[in-house]
Amino acid sequence: MDSIFDKIILDNSIWEYTVVALVILGTFVLKKFFSRPLVATVVWLLQLMGRRVDRNAFIDLILHPLEDFLMVFTWFIAITTLNFPKVFQLNFYHTTTKVIIDRIAATIVIIYFFRLLIRMIDYLAFVISKNSEDDQGGGRHQLVIFFKDFLKAIVSIAGIFVIIKFAFRYQISELLTGLGIVGAALALSARESLENLIASFIIFFDKPFVVGDSVKVHQVTGAVEKIGLRSTRIRTTEKTIVSVPNKQMVDSILDNLTLRIQRRADLNLELATSTNRQQIDFFIKGMNEILLHPGIENRVVFLSDIIQHGGYLIHIEYYSAPIPVDEFNTLKQEINLRIIQLLKKEEIQLVVPVKE
Repeated sequence: MDSIFDKIILDNSIWEYTVVALVILGTFVLKKFFSRPLVATVVWLLQLMGRRVDRNAFIDLILHPLEDFLMVFTWFIAITTLNFPKVFQLNFYHTTTKVIIDRIAATIVIIYFFRLLIRMIDYLAFVISKNSEDDQGGGRHQLVIFFKDFLKAIVSIAGIFVIIKFAFRYQISELLTGLGIVGAALALSARESLENLIASFIIFFDKPFVVGDSVKVHQVTGAVEKIGLRSTRIRTTEKTIVSVPNKQMVDSILDNLTLRIQRRADLNLELATSTNRQQIDFFIKGMNEILLHPGIENRVVFLSDIIQHGGYLIHIEYYSAPIPVDEFNTLKQEINLRIIQLLKKEEIQLVVPVKE
């Protein structure tokens, strides 16, 4: 007497369906009960070898994509052992439903594989970036981010070619021949994009600025947030994002405000012609005393011009350390208030601009 497992349903026996179901169930069991101990063992071994491993990053960037790929690949192998039911075998646009489903399944497996490769690149970049932060290597950190995006783009393109080759059975050589002609035309039309890409390499190796620096270029002032393959993103003082092509960042005159060694403030005061010599001497002496502030490193105070716009022009210039702009503005305000007090004390009048 035939067993129930020998019964044929849709061109496959119940035993064959049972084996496939057990394989799929087994992948879920392995994922649930064995993945965490496996991770703990791998992390322990790496730490034993002197490697610093971020457990959460390893799980998110390596373990989960690896589990997903192994599960999808196992399901693909298991399901392909079954016979495709003839009842579903239909012709559709010079092909069959079996071929279509096979290609879709192969595409899914390839996508999960290249997704795993991309996550591995992310994890490698994470580890290197973390080490570069510990070593205070800001330039190295931004170089890692750049090459991470660059490698991910190459892997993504390779994944597309692999799908075309193995899922859709298309000859890559024919495709590359056609792309060679098209690529030459695109290279001419995409000249600016290529120039921006080359400029990005110049930025990373010459390092005129790094992520986090405050820069001024093309009347745009702000902090560099990201250096990409094509452009650099700058967070302006108005808290907006401006994308400047890398070619302009290289070819234009760029002022790296972060690399300044001091902050400068200057002030021109026009004393009224009624101010006598003694008052001018007292005012210059008082200004030098005011600028003996602990936050000021250098100072210059002198009578710049005798008659400028109807008065005596006193030029005041002082420098502080490269402190944050908020602290510098507070310092300027304190100095200005003390200047007002000095003017009142010496009873000195300033020239009032004449409105036309």
